[in-house]
Amino acid sequence: MLRIRTLLAVAAVLGLALTAVQLAVARSHVTTTVTVKAKEFSFTLSTKTGAKTVVFKVMNVGKLPHDFKISGHKTPLIAPGKSATLRVNFPVAAKYPYLCTVPGHAAAGMKGVFTVK
Repeated sequence: MLRIRTLLAVAAVLGLALTAVQLAVARSHVTTTVTVKAKEFSFTLSTKTGAKTVVFKVMNVGKLPHDFKISGHKTPLIAPGKSATLRVNFPVAAKYPYLCTVPGHAAAGMKGVFTVK
């Protein structure tokens, strides 16, 4: 009887450990989707925080071409009324600056900071 109780206790502990590992793996694969609206001369993000994997859906709602650059990744130049998708896997939780690389646009206000938690 003692042996059965010991086996059940060991099984319960292993079950809890497996559940903890599954939760950790699930959290590591979380993807945040962020809608980015670009116009003269600002970005509006649906959220300014996210997971380590982020899909940025960038829409140019302005009248001039714009792009979106963050953590060494950049969309192509986006024509007015068009959109582009940018998937970024951030290496660590931190604050990452973003900007439009069209000359003068970041200086005019097309920049900000995205926080990865």
